[in-house]
Amino acid sequence: MSSRRYARGWGALSLAVGAVLVSTAAQSPDRESEDERRAAASRAATAVVAVDGCAAGGGLCSDPRRSVVLGGDRVLTGRPFTLGPRATGPVELALRTPGVLADVTVTDQRGRRVAGAQSADHTRWTSAAPLPAGARYAARLVVDGTGAGGARRARLDFRTAPMPAGERLTVTFGPGGGGPYGVGRPITAELSRPVPDDDPDTRRAVERALDVRSEPHVDGAWHWVDSATLHYRPRTYWPAHATIRVHSGLGGAHLGGGLYGGPSRPLTFTTGARIEAVTDVSAHRMTVFRDGEPLRTLPVTTGKAGYRTRGGIKVVLGKEPLVRMRGDTIGIERGSTDFYDLKVRWATRVTWSGEYLHAAPWSLDSQGNEDVSHGCTGMSTEDAAWLFRTVREGDLVRVVNGYGKPMTPFDNGFGDWNLSWPEWLRGSALAADGPESTDTADITGPASRSVAGALSPTL
Repeated sequence: MSSRRYARGWGALSLAVGAVLVSTAAQSPDRESEDERRAAASRAATAVVAVDGCAAGGGLCSDPRRSVVLGGDRVLTGRPFTLGPRATGPVELALRTPGVLADVTVTDQRGRRVAGAQSADHTRWTSAAPLPAGARYAARLVVDGTGAGGARRARLDFRTAPMPAGERLTVTFGPGGGGPYGVGRPITAELSRPVPDDDPDTRRAVERALDVRSEPHVDGAWHWVDSATLHYRPRTYWPAHATIRVHSGLGGAHLGGGLYGGPSRPLTFTTGARIEAVTDVSAHRMTVFRDGEPLRTLPVTTGKAGYRTRGGIKVVLGKEPLVRMRGDTIGIERGSTDFYDLKVRWATRVTWSGEYLHAAPWSLDSQGNEDVSHGCTGMSTEDAAWLFRTVREGDLVRVVNGYGKPMTPFDNGFGDWNLSWPEWLRGSALAADGPESTDTADITGPASRSVAGALSPTL
């Protein structure tokens, strides 16, 4: 049989990048609709590459670098081609005349399958995301057409254009990996260059590229703290004894203009048991829970008038067996009756400005009875040592029934959990891509988004 007969039976197959599809084989330019012309003209970043069977004349196509030659063999193969530098959107394989794509498999140069989905009518396959620059791909297709011969197989080999020289956007993830960490530890992502909030397209591209997976699975979202910092948290806390893997897909991705993503180190960490220390300020008691079961209740003292302990949810930032605390680091002048200069043992830090849970042997008579500290939570040396051994970075510290200002989300530690889930989603550039949760009662608190904070301990 002639190659012309197979071309007519198959119809035309086009490879397009972006949302606009233009068939160069199924119809001539003078039959193209006005709407299609306007749409194509409005998408400057859309590079359309036609891969067709030369249905009008058969034989070799006029541009073999961008065409598949349909022949009489069961396996139909075209010459490799390169998508131009303007091809910045997802790749779409489209069958433009009668027939269906019975199967589509696209793999990269390492044999890894490229995620994508078929349209409802099985005439198009679209990659889930834009493909990184400077990489090779193979598309294997099974097409059921209306002509004789039934299903046919084809392979399309193509590559994306190499990245031009210039700065690369990379990301550094936190925490440092390993673990176990507490279930309240958010994931942090520090970008190598800022992405301003007036560039929502790039912000969306960055968020889509930062992949977080946990076992067991939880729903979560990224939140832009500032133009170069994102935090990720689930709707509620991480599950106990979970494994969380974080990966950047920015490498080679075109993020708009001349900016491309570069390689970044992935992150894997685990969580331990759910440890939560709940301080009831009015009762002068702290109860420590493990996986919901109380372990121990400790008499404590918290911040006195003028130095009230912050309320809300905090996260353990670190532990220091010995810390020197001085009043002048928080603005208390030397010589004042409030001034102090002490070496403090078994200090568990919960804010960058210097709020700790620590041993306070000088206030034993007040612990369990009244508030006498300068903002920290004080307890006996024995209790502080036990708490120090029990908690880890990322564990939860919750202050209830108090009188102090609420813990802010981002300017003084990890106060992320003081935002309700709908408030958290409003910090995501992808929030408009799906319905926002209507649950406003998960976790509530202030919505401050400033980033600052001193490194001075209180007492």
